[in-house]
Amino acid sequence: MMMQEFTLWDIIHNLLNGFGWSLLLSLIVFVLGGICGLLILMLRISKDPILQKIAIVYIEFFQGTPLLVQLFMTFFGLALLGFDTSAWVAASFSLTAYAAAYFAEIWRGCVQSVPVGQWEAAGSLALSRFQQFRYVILPQALRIAIAPTVGFSVQIVKATAVTSIIGFTELTKTGSILANATFEPFLVFGLVAVGYFILCFPLSALASYLEKKLHGTTSHT
Repeated sequence: MMMQEFTLWDIIHNLLNGFGWSLLLSLIVFVLGGICGLLILMLRISKDPILQKIAIVYIEFFQGTPLLVQLFMTFFGLALLGFDTSAWVAASFSLTAYAAAYFAEIWRGCVQSVPVGQWEAAGSLALSRFQQFRYVILPQALRIAIAPTVGFSVQIVKATAVTSIIGFTELTKTGSILANATFEPFLVFGLVAVGYFILCFPLSALASYLEKKLHGTTSHT
């Protein structure tokens, strides 16, 4: 009976709604995670050992614990403390914190790939540490960071699927609801897989293209 109430278009239409939420969450996490990741990077490359330690502890925590556990800590932990946390807020906060840790490490590697002599040359111009980073190191590191940053965006998109556990109705959660309602799990989750492929494949291809293009250009300089 339930199967006859859902046409193929009904399934696709509902999945498109979930697709939109997955895309929106991915964009928010990419932007906010990038901003927070840059701040953590500044702490990580600071000459102050205390600030460095804070950044290291943050990065190690979010890279060393499962994202699912982080989601539970945010969603249920804040509720225990008296904060009314929606699935949307918990998903955005947890994924942003998770992405920031990885962005900081990706970009730290890019900064460290810039020759030390560039720091020394900038220092000889009487620039502050921040000015050295802003005007000399960052433009060079940015070129190196573009490809891996785009590549990591694929991981962000796939990580949004985990938020279905706390009830956020993105693509995977929508697919789970439809599979239970239509008794067509193979069809529904096949379409879910297509949705993630549509999101991830262009980003993977772009990251590969940028890596080859930028690496090729650099190799000739």
